[in-house]
Amino acid sequence: PVRTTVSEMGPLLLSRILNLNEIQAGVLTLIFKIADDNGLLLLDLKDLRAMAQFAGDHAGEYTTEYGNVSAASIGAIQRNLLAIEQQGGDKFFGEPALNIQDFMQTDPSGKGMINLLAADRLMQSPKVYATLLLWMLSELFEQLPEVGDPEKPNLVFFFDEAHLLFEDLPKALEDKIEQVVRLIRSKGVGVYFVTQNPLDIPETILGQLGNRVQHALRAFTPKDQKNVKAAAETFRANPKLNVEKVITELAVGEALVSMLDAKGTPAKVERAMIYPPRSRLTPISQEERTQVMQSSVLAGHYEQAVDRESAYERLKAKAEQQAEVQKGTQQEKGRGAYRSTTTDLLTAVAKSAAHAVGSQIGRQIIRGVLGSIFGSRR
Repeated sequence: PVRTTVSEMGPLLLSRILNLNEIQAGVLTLIFKIADDNGLLLLDLKDLRAMAQFAGDHAGEYTTEYGNVSAASIGAIQRNLLAIEQQGGDKFFGEPALNIQDFMQTDPSGKGMINLLAADRLMQSPKVYATLLLWMLSELFEQLPEVGDPEKPNLVFFFDEAHLLFEDLPKALEDKIEQVVRLIRSKGVGVYFVTQNPLDIPETILGQLGNRVQHALRAFTPKDQKNVKAAAETFRANPKLNVEKVITELAVGEALVSMLDAKGTPAKVERAMIYPPRSRLTPISQEERTQVMQSSVLAGHYEQAVDRESAYERLKAKAEQQAEVQKGTQQEKGRGAYRSTTTDLLTAVAKSAAHAVGSQIGRQIIRGVLGSIFGSRR
């Protein structure tokens, strides 16, 4: 299974998974900062939930240093975390986290390996799927060294159903993707976005993509015709080819192709036949999948989840320690109150007894005086 930690995902990508607005995303960033400053690891969702509760409970202490931590934003974060957990997202966060370098495995003959992400269940949560792919891309960008302009790429990344990556994409995240796509070539990584319509990709990102393969587009409505025209305009024009017309006539296996030439400029678009994949087009069976996984050089490395001490455990221990201290303080107050009550009771009894004795003696003195006056006898 593919896993990453909450810390590695970061607040920007995590905000998208949680459907947070700008204010809530800001509070999530504060939670990450507070965790970092307190040395608390955020590995899985229970760590993040514990940290969010901790920040909310101590909001007054952090307002002047970090900014306002509103209870409403904390509540929204907690609700969305619960929703992600119910969708199975908690299985995605944890350790061992995916090591991006494992994509670089080669076989005994030195040939590269094809890595497939089985996203049949993950696709049921489109935003989690899309954010996972964006995280992988950002990790490649951050970890891989600069290699200039190699003859062959070290890694080629294909994002299937790419339209999911850009649906409801915040501007800050779109800018980040544009930067990564523009600069990642120098790290020997090629990026391909696989989607039915090139207009699914924002223009700023589409402009960074040099190699283009466009299969047939059908135009049945005015909107479809507009999309066909826009798609045709993304290619470098070829005077011998009416791209807008041809794009609707392409047969199965045909495509319009434009690649970068030796100078790095897009070649004129051409109509071409595409080699079919040298693989089966139907999904493999579960037995075949298990066999492939067991024969992998990484077999046994990621299967068993690890839950080491992190924010949840440390905050829980701290809360238990504070509860014990508070309990001891309350017990000490109780014992003090008992001693005070006992002392007060004994003092009252003593005063009452003294008062009774004094009254008895007083009465005897009075009777003695009166008796001597009136001649009474005892």
